[in-house]
Amino acid sequence: MTKSRKSKSQIIAQGAEAILIRNGKILKKNRIKKGYRHPELDSILRTWRTRHESKIMERASKIIPVPKIGETTEHEIEMDFIPGQRLSQCLDSLPEKKSLEICRKIGQQVSKIHQSNIIHGDLTTSNMILSKNKNKEAIYFIDFGLSFHSQRIEDKAVDLHLIKQAFESKHFRKAGKYLKSILEGYTKSNPESALVLKQLEKVESRGRYKGKH
Repeated sequence: MTKSRKSKSQIIAQGAEAILIRNGKILKKNRIKKGYRHPELDSILRTWRTRHESKIMERASKIIPVPKIGETTEHEIEMDFIPGQRLSQCLDSLPEKKSLEICRKIGQQVSKIHQSNIIHGDLTTSNMILSKNKNKEAIYFIDFGLSFHSQRIEDKAVDLHLIKQAFESKHFRKAGKYLKSILEGYTKSNPESALVLKQLEKVESRGRYKGKH
């Protein structure tokens, strides 16, 4: 007779804002106390940010692949653990046809949340997981800690600009091809895409202007 093994909690990541703790199929995101803030203010801020992120993830999960949210307490979000690889670790090693297909899918998913007025705020390939389940493949967006709601074309353009910067930094050898595919996916079935891309040019020109001064 074999003994059942109980899942043990394990810290899988720790950043400046939160600790990620895995327990089997469950992942908990616990916001860290900030010693430099007044304790009451710190608790209020962490509670607001925790609940805000949880609500946006719940809304986004109805549109694109996002971890399913469980119980949310004052400073902790419980969600499904998504098995797979972070795109930051595997995208460049995939066959080019496959990697470009993934980038088009990324663009489509960004377009979908933008059309629902959700701005992610930190879409790097470290915040995307390539997951396979029963021969089905999906790209999960994670870490909505900097996300917010906005109808502004400017905010959507800045979100795309941050994606471009992230790809040019992390995947610089193939960034041009990747970004072309992302924008192809973004413009598909998005009535606002022309306005967003036009604003993106303005955002980038402002960056170049600042760089010269």
